[in-house]
Amino acid sequence: MTAKDIGARETTAAVLVRTDGEVDEESLAYLHEKVAAAVDRPGLPPVSGEVRVRRASAHHVELPWSGRADIRVGSDLVVVQAREASARELADRLHDRLRSATERVTHWSDTTRRTAAPSPWRGGPRK
Repeated sequence: MTAKDIGARETTAAVLVRTDGEVDEESLAYLHEKVAAAVDRPGLPPVSGEVRVRRASAHHVELPWSGRADIRVGSDLVVVQAREASARELADRLHDRLRSATERVTHWSDTTRRTAAPSPWRGGPRK
């Protein structure tokens, strides 16, 4: 069994996209494009991980598309989940959540955004 047989693809940032269920090639390509756009940006530390997309086989399911991304950005782990009615909506939702989560992780330890001293109400110097 090869990666093509199980529906796996790799983005340029070492993120593997896996599918389960009936996922057509067009939907997979769009998902691949959106995941790559979220993680292939300048200024991000090395990114690796996996995105799993599943389409429910039952016809009565209200939101048949589900996705989960477990991405390591530098030394931090980003986990994103989404459920949607269509593959395009799922790809867009995963893109938005991945982008905001990676932004949060990369700027969390950014010391240039912090003040030099604590605020006066937190015990800092009074002017």
